[in-house]
Amino acid sequence: MDQRPIGVFDSGVGGLTVVREIMEQLPNEEIIYFGDTARVPYGSKSKETVTKYSKQIIRFLMTKNIKAIIIACNTASSNSLEEVQRTFDIPIIGVVEPGAVMASRTTKNNRIGIIGTEATIRSKSYENAIKLHNKDIQTFSLSCPLFVPLAEEGWTNNEVAYLVAKKYLEHFHAKEIDTLVLGCTHYPLLKDVIQEVIGENVCLINPALEVAKELKELLLLRDGLRHPSQSPRHSFYVSDNTTKFEQIAAIALKKSIPHAIKIDIERY
Repeated sequence: MDQRPIGVFDSGVGGLTVVREIMEQLPNEEIIYFGDTARVPYGSKSKETVTKYSKQIIRFLMTKNIKAIIIACNTASSNSLEEVQRTFDIPIIGVVEPGAVMASRTTKNNRIGIIGTEATIRSKSYENAIKLHNKDIQTFSLSCPLFVPLAEEGWTNNEVAYLVAKKYLEHFHAKEIDTLVLGCTHYPLLKDVIQEVIGENVCLINPALEVAKELKELLLLRDGLRHPSQSPRHSFYVSDNTTKFEQIAAIALKKSIPHAIKIDIERY
């Protein structure tokens, strides 16, 4: 048993989709979440900048005596995972590999669409990971940069979200995909709109669910599960605007959260 909490971070509110899945898969675990709301989005930034931000956040989370870290951000996972795994002596899990594995297992016609931020799509991380599992799969990728600010604003199921999704996803209409990877943890917040536009015959892959399963396997392997003697007490930190974060978190997690704490992440 290991009573220490799990650290989770993202560029903003998107990583809350991962938190929600961890809470369902591992209800006894405590979570310390950091959302970099002052510097969102990461998707348009360089690999060097994203890696710098990731290291700052991990240094902050490690002051909380955590036992593992989830990079609940596809951009950071795509651009920084290997570097931070080399730098820090703690288990660190990204979201790309678990999502790629599930997509490879799900497709029936070997035609997979991938949507993500500019940086994630540019990195080709999903394409490369999928090809490792099945070289016969064809992938079709598209960056959808406006989805992140829509999610951060809480505009996840209105006419604006629908029109943006319709404009982006028409890219896939002639591709005959049967599987679509939501390659950004913000995107599951727009899942209903995305499914409506892309069609019910296309299976949406949510890497957040898959990374929660991988975390569970890791903790079981290390005998690192938390003893359920006390209810978990989660903590939420942000780099800006606690009020908006709390509002969106309540929607994403379907319950209220403790007041978020604003910190100066540049100190780390």
